[in-house]
Amino acid sequence: MGHSNNVTDFVLLGLTQDPGAQKALFVIFLLIYIVTMVGNLLIVVTVLSSPSLDSPMYLFLIYLSLMDAAYSTVISPKLILDLLCGQKTISFSACLGQLFLGHVFGGSEVFLLVAMAYDRYVAICNPLHYITIMNRQVCILLLVVVWAGGFVHSVVQLLFVYNLPFCGPNVIDHFVCDMYPLIELACTDTYFLGITVVANGGAICMVIFICLLISYGVILNSLKTHSREGRRKALSTCGSHIMVVILFFVPCIFTYVRPVSNFPVDKFITVTYTVITPMLNPLIYTLRNSEMTNAMKKLWCKKLAIDRMRMCHSY
Repeated sequence: MGHSNNVTDFVLLGLTQDPGAQKALFVIFLLIYIVTMVGNLLIVVTVLSSPSLDSPMYLFLIYLSLMDAAYSTVISPKLILDLLCGQKTISFSACLGQLFLGHVFGGSEVFLLVAMAYDRYVAICNPLHYITIMNRQVCILLLVVVWAGGFVHSVVQLLFVYNLPFCGPNVIDHFVCDMYPLIELACTDTYFLGITVVANGGAICMVIFICLLISYGVILNSLKTHSREGRRKALSTCGSHIMVVILFFVPCIFTYVRPVSNFPVDKFITVTYTVITPMLNPLIYTLRNSEMTNAMKKLWCKKLAIDRMRMCHSY
């Protein structure tokens, strides 16, 4: 059955109805979005143009940055524009598009964090065989699995919603099209569907979060045998990974691991992992990683030197 509905678009209530607050949030979110895009693209450019950063860890970091930039772009521009407009509507197809892309990038990021944990595990617990274990084919295979995982997860979500009948109120008390707000609007009994969504979104979050914490526990435990310098380096990379994992998973778990319901606080929790985490990721990875900061400095010095030479020649 297709969607038997007379709802062609949805009205998003957004974060707040207060015009003053909307203007302030507009400025804040616009700045956050610019910082997110610049920060993540800077990481991509730095890694691609620095021969010293050719290990698998940095390949995964490029993908994390691209995903964060894409994820942010699925959510933020619409949110920012809506803060300026009086009537915040989104068409049925655009709503499903946002749902689909949000879950593709969000889901892929979940799997990518697993790949990154595996990469750190091999690097720290099996350093002598790191290059052979994490060879090019393995990295490509991991990335294919990451994208496929995100895609499958998202298609499942999309099929759930696409077949729901929407016949009544079309007001979503949220700033983004997501599963729970949409399920609540469907004019049919969605109890069973709610459970499957919790199983799909919530279980993925929960199981992977626990696995990641265990894996980082194993990694940190194995550091006892390392030298002080090795320990310091490993702790700084793992520390940044663990921070990103916690920032991403804790709000996700709160949102998806529970019966379907819409709490007012949900909107602000969604803001943390859709808007704030993608901005913090590049900061966490670059500030705690000396190789990364050094590569950035080199890159800027090189660029400034070239610019200076051009200036001299033009005189």
